[in-house]
Amino acid sequence: MDVSIRMVSVVSAFFWVLLVAFFASAAYSVKDLHLSLENSQLSLTPDGCVVVSIPIKIENEGFYSLGEFNLTTRVADLNGTRITEGSTFIPLIKRGDRIVALHNLTFSVEILMEKGAYYLFNDSSFVVAALISMKLADAIPVKASSNFSVPWGAPFYNFHLEQPTFEPLNLTHIMVSVPISFENHASLEINGEISLHMYNSEGVCVGQGNSTIVAPQGAMYRGSVMLYVYASEIAGKGFFEVYFSTSFFSYGPLVIPHG
Repeated sequence: MDVSIRMVSVVSAFFWVLLVAFFASAAYSVKDLHLSLENSQLSLTPDGCVVVSIPIKIENEGFYSLGEFNLTTRVADLNGTRITEGSTFIPLIKRGDRIVALHNLTFSVEILMEKGAYYLFNDSSFVVAALISMKLADAIPVKASSNFSVPWGAPFYNFHLEQPTFEPLNLTHIMVSVPISFENHASLEINGEISLHMYNSEGVCVGQGNSTIVAPQGAMYRGSVMLYVYASEIAGKGFFEVYFSTSFFSYGPLVIPHG
């Protein structure tokens, strides 16, 4: 009887040693799990939403397979207002696997436009909350979280209308040339159109014109918009209404005084 009890004790102790070793080695193998983010890509959906696709490179060089890998990210502005969130789930990452998964974040530029023109003309940053969860060897649940900020580059940073010039065309009309300039700090090329509506001091629209714009990422843009107006309707001060139209968004009017 005593021998049986001792045998059970030995087996039990041996079992616990194996169990502790298993959990320790499984936890230790986390250090051999390598995650890296590749360069993100932008695309546009038919309904006008922007999709940010972030390739995630995962290398499992540990002792065990990883199950139920999940990455969830939540993007908010500096005031904590939610902008978008996304999740990527991988059922199984086997030992020795090296895979690349796409983590997609979809947001509507209209949501940003609800805050007015701030994000069009001002650089800022967003706060990203990331949560990673998985099971080591299909047994040990592990979670890790992190908060970090990512920069936002304004597509029309430092947008400026310079002093218009006036050139008589005939007895009734004047050609008005309005120089425009801005810097594209966004992470993509800006293609679209800028339209100007010119108003006199009485609030009467005296002319309008538009110009096609192509602004590569990080480039300074300089151009001008031509308007043809009645000479008799231009008097004193007034203002411009500026409208922006691109493949990603439309905004306007931005009111800028002149004179």
